[in-house]
Amino acid sequence: MRQPLSPPVDAAWHWMKPDLQIVDFWLSRVNRLWSTHEPRARLVGRHIEADGITTLTLKPNRHFKGFKAGQHINVSVEIDGVRHTRSYSASDRPQRDRLIRITVKAIGSGKVSGHLQHLRLGSVLPIGQAFGTFELPDAEGQCLLLAAGTGITPMLSLLKAQAALAFPRPITLAYWARTRREWVQADVLHAWSKLHANFKLRLIATGESKAEDNELTGRINPTHLQDCLPDGERAHALVCGSNDFVSAARALIEPTALSVQAESFTPPVRDAQGVVEAGTVKVTLLRSGKTVEVPRGQALLDALEAQGVSPAYGCRMGICNTCACGKAEGSSRDLRNQHIDEEPNHALRLCISAAHSDLALEL
Repeated sequence: MRQPLSPPVDAAWHWMKPDLQIVDFWLSRVNRLWSTHEPRARLVGRHIEADGITTLTLKPNRHFKGFKAGQHINVSVEIDGVRHTRSYSASDRPQRDRLIRITVKAIGSGKVSGHLQHLRLGSVLPIGQAFGTFELPDAEGQCLLLAAGTGITPMLSLLKAQAALAFPRPITLAYWARTRREWVQADVLHAWSKLHANFKLRLIATGESKAEDNELTGRINPTHLQDCLPDGERAHALVCGSNDFVSAARALIEPTALSVQAESFTPPVRDAQGVVEAGTVKVTLLRSGKTVEVPRGQALLDALEAQGVSPAYGCRMGICNTCACGKAEGSSRDLRNQHIDEEPNHALRLCISAAHSDLALEL
């Protein structure tokens, strides 16, 4: 996003913007990183972290405004002529070199993650500005970080920021992976736990037996939390992992935690809470003039894709706002809390909203 401009300059910007796209086209012929306004980044490094997990180092252009530890960044790639955008957590703390590191796990059906892992060094990617509020709370008290799989990436960013300050507050990290070969930067975590009294580490390989004193076994359960927080200690909890892991962790920690923040890297299971949304409704896409029929109760992003419409999207979890669009008419349901929004001329996020009546969308 560009900086706010004075009204006359802002008006000139909008008047010139179509021409700037043309200027960008020609600038990119000289240097693909150059743009009049768009954040872009060059791939300058690749490091294999663990089985199927790679960290990519990106050098952004001057339009990227930086990030805070724990934030997400949208990264776009073009595959077979189609631009795909995905949201990744930074896995490093902000540093003076402005480099961005994201850690990507190859998933069997994941088109973008596999593509990114094999991208040629020097490639230039469109990126978005950093977003998200997953961070250590300002309030006093120890913190308990619960991570599973690639849910470790925002935790690494937060922990590296704390390590740079020599861990000024007590923090415990419990980190689950299927095998030891899937632990990301375990050597760094071990080194911190030996160097800093305020940092406690628990590693859990769910598919293998315990081998070290600071290891636990099995999926998340009350015994793990008792080990991390003995004698009824309370903590600010931060949780990241699959939706199943986040749900299980929330159920265990929420009753006693000082606070809870959670992020899932898989779409949440929509809890209908007894609501039955039967039948179909018509969705009119005002910009394209197209009308499609979609099931009530289904996420609009999924429903529109099933009808051959391809809205832009990023995280598919209601975090990044990439799929946000205007709703001109009709009522929609927020699939996270079942709240019905009947307000016209209101923005909604397609990935977490369903049609409750006929809709008119700014698409």
